[in-house]
Amino acid sequence: MTRAKTIRLYLGERSRAATTHTNLSAVRADGRVLWVAGDETATIERLVSDDERDPGRYTDETTFRLADFVPLPGADADEEADIEGLARSGAFLWAVGSHSLRRKQIKPHHAGPKPLKRLARVEGQDNRQVLVRLPIAEVDGFPSPVPSVRHNGRTEHAAVLSGAGNLRALLADDPHLAPFLAIPGKDNGLDVEGIAVHGDRVYLGLRGPVLRGWAFVLELRPYTDPDDPQRLRLRPFDDGLQYRKHVLALDGLGIRDMCPDGDDLLLLAGPSMSLDGPVRLYRWHHAAHAAAPQVIRAGDLSRELDLPFGDGDDHAEGITLVGPPGSHRLLVVYDSPAPSRLTDDGAVLADLIKMP
Repeated sequence: MTRAKTIRLYLGERSRAATTHTNLSAVRADGRVLWVAGDETATIERLVSDDERDPGRYTDETTFRLADFVPLPGADADEEADIEGLARSGAFLWAVGSHSLRRKQIKPHHAGPKPLKRLARVEGQDNRQVLVRLPIAEVDGFPSPVPSVRHNGRTEHAAVLSGAGNLRALLADDPHLAPFLAIPGKDNGLDVEGIAVHGDRVYLGLRGPVLRGWAFVLELRPYTDPDDPQRLRLRPFDDGLQYRKHVLALDGLGIRDMCPDGDDLLLLAGPSMSLDGPVRLYRWHHAAHAAAPQVIRAGDLSRELDLPFGDGDDHAEGITLVGPPGSHRLLVVYDSPAPSRLTDDGAVLADLIKMP
């Protein structure tokens, strides 16, 4: 791996107070701006680069609340959505929640029977179970989410897939994934951690479950509900299902993020459970042309890079290509960054990596 340089990301006081800077879980470059999200809020942040072709820093954060654009399913609109993936395609910015359950943690001050009681508690949050599509328009010189936009001759609204028809409901009878719906994400349960969009195809990468070493990518075809333009529905495939499953041989790792590169998909892979590494970047060749559910064996993938990881920190969580097309530069952001990634002037450091 060749690290070209580090990039400084400057998030504002409010985001730092919400620990977004140390919980970065999603990133997507969009020309001059960078979209990022943390897993502790229900917001998306926009940062502006100092140089679109060769950025050294991103500043001037603007925060966008998801609840200002779509109806979120949680009773509290600001309850965390655990955004784990961002995608930018056409006139839209997409965001996906983890859809996972979580298990309570044992903390150092817990004593007596409390640690075991906490470890038995599993809970979910409604806001985590969302797929959001936000129209993007130029506002004051920058791409910005807007309530609606004119696209392909029709008005498209901000819309969400949630509630009764959400992804967890669709998978309730799935022979591979249904048994893992009741298991927390960090225990190899269902955990969506990446999204990529190509035309009308939306790909969701699963960190878990990983079955006998096979990782899963779900393919969806969302469309706007004609009776409720703020709602997304899923177009069935030829077999009548509203999703396709692709399985990939990623050396036993789950998918932590995805990024389109032409018709290929770059896959950031790491452990499905709470382990530090290994962390690798794979290329799924011609993913955009998959015409049926696919079994992608090791020979059909390229292992592009081995990425660094820390000891209890520096967990690579998001990837995006930056700079002019063909520059082969990958920006990597980290969850639980090592102390050396936090600068004295309030930035968190991301890595800019030169790909082969």
